[in-house]
This record gives sequence, C-alpha cells and structure tokens, in this order.
Amino acid sequence: MISCLTLFTVSCKKENQIEKEIAKINIDINVERFDQLFAKVSVNELPKLKTAYPFMFSEVIKDSFWIAKKEDTLQKMLNKAVDKTFRDFDITELEIESLFNHLKYYFDAFNPPRVITTTSDVDYRNKVIVTDTIAIIALDNYLGSDHEFYANIPKFIVANLKKEQIVVDLAEAYAKKYIYLRNNKTLLDEMIYFGKQLYFKDLMIPFKTEAERIGYSQEELDWADANESYIWRYFVERELLFSTDSKLSSRFINPAPFTKFYLEEIDSNSPGRLGQYVGWKIVRAYMEQNDVSLNRMLITSAEEIFNNTKYKPKK
Repeated sequence: MISCLTLFTVSCKKENQIEKEIAKINIDINVERFDQLFAKVSVNELPKLKTAYPFMFSEVIKDSFWIAKKEDTLQKMLNKAVDKTFRDFDITELEIESLFNHLKYYFDAFNPPRVITTTSDVDYRNKVIVTDTIAIIALDNYLGSDHEFYANIPKFIVANLKKEQIVVDLAEAYAKKYIYLRNNKTLLDEMIYFGKQLYFKDLMIPFKTEAERIGYSQEELDWADANESYIWRYFVERELLFSTDSKLSSRFINPAPFTKFYLEEIDSNSPGRLGQYVGWKIVRAYMEQNDVSLNRMLITSAEEIFNNTKYKPKK
C-alpha cells in the first residue's frame, strides 16, 4: 500500500512538472471568424475574401452561388444562432491554445495552424478538419445539445454538439494524424486504435474531464467504470478479442445509443462504444507498465500492446 502511494505521489509530481513546462510554451493564436466574414461579405468584396480563404471556396462554383447562399434564409438562421452561442470565444480559444501547447511539447515539429471558424449546414460528421497548416471548426455543430436545429438528429450524437467539445474534437483529429493506421482486422485492433486516441487526449487535453474526452455523460462513464470487470469478462469468455467478425464494430466500437451485448438488462443501461472504453484502459495500463514514449506507443501494434500489458479491470 505504501509503495503504491509513493508511486502515485511521484507520478503526480512528474505530471505537475510537465504541465509547468508546457505552460511555458505559451502559444498564442488568433481565431479567424470566417463565418462572420462570409455573413457580411458584399458582391464587390467577395473576390478579396476568396483570395484570403481560397480553400473555403470551390473553383468550379460561380460567385453568384456564394452570394445566394449568404442570403439564404437557413444560412442567416445559422449565422444568428452561431453569433448568439459564440459571442464570446475567449474560453474556447484558451482551450485550443492549451491543446497546441501540449502538441508542441510532445511533438516538437508541430507548428500551430491557422484556426478558422465556419458553418457547414450542421454537417456533424465533419465538425472539424485539420491539416498541417489550417484547422477548420464548423461552429453550427456546437450550439448546445438542446438546440432546435438538432431536433432530427439522434440523441446520442446531439449529446456532444456543444461548445465544450470543440477542443476534444480537435484533439481527436490530431490523434488520427499521429497514430499509425494499420489494417484493423480484429475487435482488439479496433479497441486499441481508439484506446490510443483516448490516451492521446489524456495527454493533450488533461484540463477536460475523462467523460468529456470519451464523449460520455458523467453517468455513462460511471456505469462503464462500475461494470468494467463484467465488460472485460464478456469479451474474454465469448472469445471476441481476436474475432474478425465485422459486425462487432457496430456492436462495441461505433457511435450508438448503447452497446449491444444482446442482454436486455445490460443493453438498456449501457452507453455506446464500450469497446473504445476498454481499449483506453488497456493502453493506459500498457503505458503505466512499460517504459515507452508516446510516439513509440502510437506506432506499436495492438497485439504487442496487449501481450505486454497486465490489464486487470476493477471489480
């Protein structure tokens, strides 16, 4: 017990020291509100806006389309809703700067991109887009889980359409850039891939709660924690980990209102994506038990991580 307490204390001191070093990086960004610029642009000013933001306009579409879109009733409603929700962008900007500080600390070659906000007709499948030089955030996907625009979207998706998740989605987009993408064949491959994403978020956005990092409510995370041992036993006893059945992804990995154990008393209470949750726990255990850098872990195979981890779920 004493040795465990000592290890915990040492770990906390190390993490605090790392956070102090990261804070010294002090990246400063200027969020470019393209959504506001587009809403106000005139016919005469459109060419100038297209020159400043060529990647926001398709070359094959005529200017008349963009002017008509700007004046479209739905577009005006989106602009109004975004302006109301994001009248003050300071907190979100600070969170993005903190994410970039962490990215710079762990990946020295990282250079802060231009951060540009836009609207996307509520294309919630593409809320953020990142490249080496730009990060685009579609703000109409973050108006709040009770917003009227989301009335016809499934509740398990709407739950994360709120401003608090912007930096979480950005962190996930960067995780996908840094994780070596193998040909995932087994359920374990999928679990570890998403476990890597979630561990990446642990390090890049430690100021967000665990529930926010995985996109659960606190109640959903509590349920997963309380049933972690059962979930793991279910996977092992049914020999699912090394199965290549493609249907397992829709049951345990993909976004869904609940996880499909095919047990009524469990399914109705469970959150979705519990395969991701267990993968997170495995990757955390691997990093705690092995002297491996983040960069090395991100390119390590799922099988190697699993074989070098003594994962013991809480009972």
